Amino acid sequence: MARPRTPIGTFGDIDFTALAAGRSRARTRVRDFDGQVRRVEATASSRKLAEHRLKEKLAQRATHVGGSRQLTPDSSFKELVEVWLADLDLEGGLAPSTRALYERNMRQLVMPAFEHYTLREVTIGRIEPFLKSLAANKSYSYAKQAKTVLNLALGLAARYEAIPKNPVREAKRMKKPPSEAVSLTHDQVDAIRAAARAWRRGPGVPGPPPDGQLEQIIEVMLGTSARIGEVLAIRKCDVDVTRTPSTVLICGTIVSPKGRPTVRQPHPKTTSSTRLVSVPSFTAAVLRERLVVLADEPPDRLLFFSRNRTPLTTNNVRRRLRSVLSDVGITGVTPHAFRRTVATVVDRAGGAELAAEMLGHSSSEITKKHYIEPDRTVNPLTAEILESLAPRRRDDEME
Repeated sequence: MARPRTPIGTFGDIDFTALAAGRSRARTRVRDFDGQVRRVEATASSRKLAEHRLKEKLAQRATHVGGSRQLTPDSSFKELVEVWLADLDLEGGLAPSTRALYERNMRQLVMPAFEHYTLREVTIGRIEPFLKSLAANKSYSYAKQAKTVLNLALGLAARYEAIPKNPVREAKRMKKPPSEAVSLTHDQVDAIRAAARAWRRGPGVPGPPPDGQLEQIIEVMLGTSARIGEVLAIRKCDVDVTRTPSTVLICGTIVSPKGRPTVRQPHPKTTSSTRLVSVPSFTAAVLRERLVVLADEPPDRLLFFSRNRTPLTTNNVRRRLRSVLSDVGITGVTPHAFRRTVATVVDRAGGAELAAEMLGHSSSEITKKHYIEPDRTVNPLTAEILESLAPRRRDDEME
């Protein structure tokens, strides 16, 4: 019977040799991850230190093809996270903003609960209570985001055979609390417009008045359905006001990678998000105003920019909008509220498919589920039909 080979990544007995000048050498054989057996050795001033240095060398050699540390059931969850993040970077398939979101969710939501466990200890029995607690104490959204990154990391551990299977896949599916999209009314939209126009303007207000870009950004969001990052990424060359109706090409987004400057990404969130949108007259008027400001600028100049002429960040626009609206007592309005409002208005007039096309969704199911406010109005035709049940006058009442 053939003798089983030494498992990959393991080493045999350590041999020690006394060298000149009181030094010691520790030596062993290790089966590397290419299947080859190699000799590894280390020397030091004592036998114990030589053994320590040898084991350090062995740990450094314990790599898989991608260069990350080899994972075993006894690897810590923290080690897995570092391998997983390195694998994401090696794969390079994520947008920088998504990569940053994954790392933030992992470090802030998941790591505090699992960093002291080994991979064999991250079981369904620990995962399910963690997700339920997160949903109860924070929100369903937080729990869902934590489950996503936990599933990705443990999926990698399963593929690297550090665990027999991904326990997240066996965990009970979380039940989403009931919710529905809510759009802004016309009166609310007008109140928001008025608040933006009046903010920090008027007699007695210190400092220079706002540059008016926030009001213009609101009109572009309402006229295009674009996400805030997509609006801030519109360039001069993406706008055509010579056509009727005027058009805007949505073909990029603004990203703020951690530790790096904010830049325009040359593609939006998804492939279907790239779209040429015909805009209403109130949005076309704003676009003409911006083109006048940019008359001497090159075609690739962004429509909206900071005082330093750098790209505006989405977070700064969100903060500015909150500040403007809170001054007049309006709360809970985010840039996404304008997107839901557009979806609802277009749905009422042209149906969910047209709304999905406008928003850049690949399916109207997403639009109906998350963006269109449900219409609970029953067709008025029912009133006419039910007239047939009206009480009939008796003969004695007619006399």
